[in-house]
Amino acid sequence: MLSSALVRSVLDSLPDAMVIIDSSGCILFVNHQVSEMFGHANADLIGGPVEVLLPERFRQRHVGHRNSYTGNVRVRPMGAGLELFAVRKDGTEFPVEISLSPITQGDTILVAAAIRDVTDRRRAEQALKEARQDADHANLAKSRFLATASHDLRQPLQTLGLLNGALRRMIADAECRDVLDQQEQAVDAMSRLLNALLDISKLESGAIKLELTDFEIAPLFDEMRREFAGIAASKGVRFSIDSPREIAHSDPALIGQVLRNLVSNAIKYTKSGSVELRCERADSGLRIEVRDTGVGIAADQAALIFDEFYQIGVSPNSSRDGYGLGLSIVQRIARLLEFKVVVSSVPGIGSVFSFVLPSARHSGALARPPVQRPLTASAGSNAFHVLLVEDEPGVRNAMRMLLKIEGYRIATASSAEEALDHLRAPEANFDLIVTDYHLDGGHTGTHVISAARELLGEGLKAILVTGDTSSAVRDLKADANLRVTSKPINSDELLALVRSLLAR
Repeated sequence: MLSSALVRSVLDSLPDAMVIIDSSGCILFVNHQVSEMFGHANADLIGGPVEVLLPERFRQRHVGHRNSYTGNVRVRPMGAGLELFAVRKDGTEFPVEISLSPITQGDTILVAAAIRDVTDRRRAEQALKEARQDADHANLAKSRFLATASHDLRQPLQTLGLLNGALRRMIADAECRDVLDQQEQAVDAMSRLLNALLDISKLESGAIKLELTDFEIAPLFDEMRREFAGIAASKGVRFSIDSPREIAHSDPALIGQVLRNLVSNAIKYTKSGSVELRCERADSGLRIEVRDTGVGIAADQAALIFDEFYQIGVSPNSSRDGYGLGLSIVQRIARLLEFKVVVSSVPGIGSVFSFVLPSARHSGALARPPVQRPLTASAGSNAFHVLLVEDEPGVRNAMRMLLKIEGYRIATASSAEEALDHLRAPEANFDLIVTDYHLDGGHTGTHVISAARELLGEGLKAILVTGDTSSAVRDLKADANLRVTSKPINSDELLALVRSLLAR
């Protein structure tokens, strides 16, 4: 049998303050930690009410809680879900956690209360809460930046690209054309970097909303073939693609972005041999692989390849082919869609990037991935009349000059209201509308197109130019007489779109 001295020694060694009271709330025992925590001498507390350890505003209420507990004693935390406070001898309050346990002594029920000072933990929780609030504010600021960047940063690039295209059509001098070609390459490089940075910011800020659906893999693979076969052939690299008859469940637009970055990277780092895009069934779904016979990845670099701006074998200060952002975007999309990108690589032999998608959940109609088909220019007509709606003066003037040089008759509008004035005019007879998506006053290009078709007929052809393609496309129904393209669009792409629509 344990001696009372040993029991006392054990209780005094506990890290928490321990108070034992009877059914009337009278303190019968306190351990050493009570005096350390509350500042009372132990002898001063024995025989007194336990409420002396509580702030005065809680004491009367506590008597009722204590009587309720002694009528239904069990081991439990005190005040579950509530913030509890105790008070020191000097009157200072501090947050506590209290656990209650019944003690049977003959026919008498005593209550042991273990009291823990949680000041440091509450301080840490508050710091974490403030850090989360700061992070939320940062995300909101990033979202505001995205809204600005998607519009304002793309506008000057759009203007430069269109002006470049107009000049190339006006100048025959070989040296001048060479200068313009180099300028076009620089504008294209700036556009690719801007798009990649915006993609990363959207993924980090949560601005991208998932559109999960069942979709066929084959059309997405066909799009990769159309986009990259020519690039691979120009390098002498064989590009082979499966034609899988499989159906996955995910976000087809984001999966397309993942494949586009992986295939682009594979071709970039493969000097000879092949790049393969494969799909096969796996136990947990559909396994998609991008294989290459490229330079491979050394073991000490494998952990770095998903970092922003990191490129294999490229020093920070050297000339770069690309920006090292593709795999960083892939990694972020993978996290968003909750799958893991697995990398297997041998230097000098090649690499395999793979991931597994869930199989289809439902049968029936399937979503097809958004496809950007290559457009071939077809003969235009000088008689075609185009209404150009753009609120940015620089872009509007550059696009007007480009289309005018090509022989189209152009009417311009800087707002939805001005566009409607053109459309309501008695002599209005437009063959095509080219409009920005976001216009001043909260109007959109879709509103202009709808109004124009009500006035001039549902068959009116239109091009919607936007820096917010994903949301625009998903909100629009399939329309054979509408093309949606993203900013910045270069002059050749714009003219190809115009010709393809007007040739229908």
